Amino acid sequence: MPKDEADLAHFLSSTPDEIPVQILGVASNTLVRDGGVKGVVIRLGPEFGKVSSEGLRVTAGAAALDKTVAKKAAAAGIAGLEFYAGVPGTIGGALRMNAGCYDAETKDILRTVVALDRSGRRQVMSPDEMKYSYRHCGAAKDLIFTEAVFEGTSDTPSAISARMDDITAKREASQPIREKTGGSTFKNPEGHSSWKLIDEAGCRGLRVGGAQMSEQHCNFMINADGATAADLEALGETVRARVLETQGVELQWEVRRIGETV
Repeated sequence: MPKDEADLAHFLSSTPDEIPVQILGVASNTLVRDGGVKGVVIRLGPEFGKVSSEGLRVTAGAAALDKTVAKKAAAAGIAGLEFYAGVPGTIGGALRMNAGCYDAETKDILRTVVALDRSGRRQVMSPDEMKYSYRHCGAAKDLIFTEAVFEGTSDTPSAISARMDDITAKREASQPIREKTGGSTFKNPEGHSSWKLIDEAGCRGLRVGGAQMSEQHCNFMINADGATAADLEALGETVRARVLETQGVELQWEVRRIGETV
């Protein structure tokens, strides 16, 4: 857990290339396989969780919770970041996967990204350099994001907060957020909704071991009864196979799977 950017840069520059390095936030959309993760896992310390605003811009450390950034922006009268109230992760994860919901995503509001490469070199990147598409970032995989600057528009804090409350209410009504889940399991294929494809393939409530596709929202896997990571991954692959067989559409994982199988 590096204390600041200089500490992280020193660690990266002094760690041999043959030692794998894995960055991990709050793991809200991550499945760690049962064999664990080889090498070093980095979790950014409190220094990376700071959030500030100036004018219509918000500067957030990569360890800041998305919801916290949304609240800070709202308090400053900065609109456009409300959707982060519905993204259960950190800014680092949002940058890596172009996180979004309810017709908004990270690339829409992003202005600048600070990152360190595997050698500890600091880079300041523009949105174009992030090479974003739907739930995808084309920037180098070894980059560790440390900070980002976002820009919104002006509105009253009360109006912004009301929209955030609406997003939260919609999530609670439609998603199993009180369950042990990693969020949306699969990306929406172009022209399709994953949950509809999964439902039409007869996979709502499908179980493998202790893992289950949610009855409430069938694009969410839940750990219903002591599921192993292998149970969860096998469930996901079973769903993918059934959707491909019945609908002719290949689902792509949105949940990030890391580590070794046993």
